[in-house]
Amino acid sequence: MTKDITAPENAELPGVASARHKTPRFLWVVQWLLALALLYTLYFAKSLLMPIVVALLFALLLSPLVSLLKRLYIPRTMSAVLILCLIGGPFALVVSQLAEPAQRWAKAIPELSEKLTDQVTSLTGDLSSNQITVPQAQPQVEPRKFRFFGWFGKTDEEQGQAPDRPVQSAQRSDNAVSDRIKSGSLEAVVSALGAAPTMLAQLLTAIILILFLLIFGPRLFAAYVNIFPQVHDKRRSILLVRTIQVELSRYILTVSVINTCLGLTTAAALWLLGVEDALLWGVLVGMLNFAPYIGPLIGTVILCLAGLVQYGAVSFAVVPALVYFAINMLEAQFVTPLVLGRNMRLNPLVIMLWLIIWGWLWGVVGVLLAVPLLVCLKLSAAQLGVMTNWVRLIETRA
Repeated sequence: MTKDITAPENAELPGVASARHKTPRFLWVVQWLLALALLYTLYFAKSLLMPIVVALLFALLLSPLVSLLKRLYIPRTMSAVLILCLIGGPFALVVSQLAEPAQRWAKAIPELSEKLTDQVTSLTGDLSSNQITVPQAQPQVEPRKFRFFGWFGKTDEEQGQAPDRPVQSAQRSDNAVSDRIKSGSLEAVVSALGAAPTMLAQLLTAIILILFLLIFGPRLFAAYVNIFPQVHDKRRSILLVRTIQVELSRYILTVSVINTCLGLTTAAALWLLGVEDALLWGVLVGMLNFAPYIGPLIGTVILCLAGLVQYGAVSFAVVPALVYFAINMLEAQFVTPLVLGRNMRLNPLVIMLWLIIWGWLWGVVGVLLAVPLLVCLKLSAAQLGVMTNWVRLIETRA
């Protein structure tokens, strides 16, 4: 009688079972490594990717309008150029009106740093003068005939040491602080001037890409959907892109109108208060409001500094910042939630973390693009039916 040593069909070898248990952990590690690789790619290739992302967002925003003009028998080339001119014209007019006050404030930066330096110097001087220095008793040294080549028995005058060492050290520290403030302001101005050509080149690249995407983008996407076999549901893919275009356009246009009204209201309030360059501050706070939470905080700090420069160290200097803070609170708590509705709700903590990440990656441009990118990703995931748990997490409200 032979013993059946064959294993059952459903039995698994121990090595295979352990390998299957290790597979999810391995995939989790691979996903995190891919996420880190993507993060560092976005950071190191920001000069290349930044104008492309900006162009894609603006193309998604303006493509429905170009398609509407195409139905009215207006060629896409003509409609794309016309739309860019209609957008760029008012923008160029505003920039030309604000160029003079912006240059004046840019020239005032060294003067502000000088005033700050003088205040820091006077403050540290007062602190150092209040210090009580106790003179140390000098040992009485008897005069010697032989000083062993002058190594012993020298007085303070012979050694060249001043009796007021604390005062000299305080003066040296004051000069160090002042030099540091001056060099810091100079470094900021030089870095801004050095980054200007790169920013202009990226802006020009983004404008050219927007024009080409509006003209040739839809036809190229339709050809991609029809040619590549990876796209199984072709009709759903086209509807998905159209839905994202419509929803993103509605979101960006709504937020742009709200921020424009916020800037105009702030400029009018500051003008009634007699604040100089009220239009400049209105445009600035309107642009900063595209970055929730961080933008209003920066705008409040800037208006505080502007009030201190104009009115001096008095209580009225913080009134412009308080007026802007009240207007912004009214907009953030009532106007924006009422207009956007529940479909565009985002968790504040998720927004803050997202802003910090994109601010570290791409600086100011990343902060301004962070929320539209998050909305675009959220809409795409919701329409595709993927990452539903993440979508629910992003939409979580307190």
